[in-house]
Amino acid sequence: MPTRIMYSANLSWKPLRQILKNLVSQDLIEEEAFKERDKRTKKVYRITEKGDNVLRYFNRAKDLMEIEVAPSYARMR
Repeated sequence: MPTRIMYSANLSWKPLRQILKNLVSQDLIEEEAFKERDKRTKKVYRITEKGDNVLRYFNRAKDLMEIEVAPSYARMR
């Protein structure tokens, strides 16, 4: 649901629409009609298999990177 995504991601409506449009065009998510009683929302977004693969790849890459705290930041603690 776009509104829930908007608030969770702390984005305004205009940037969120562009991001969702880009993700759909890259086949990372798919847009579906929402068939529930809630009249406020007409769309839901679901991750595709390609999107799931991208997330798994990103998480593996993130796990391989060592995160170092910058020396100036470490002194501020």
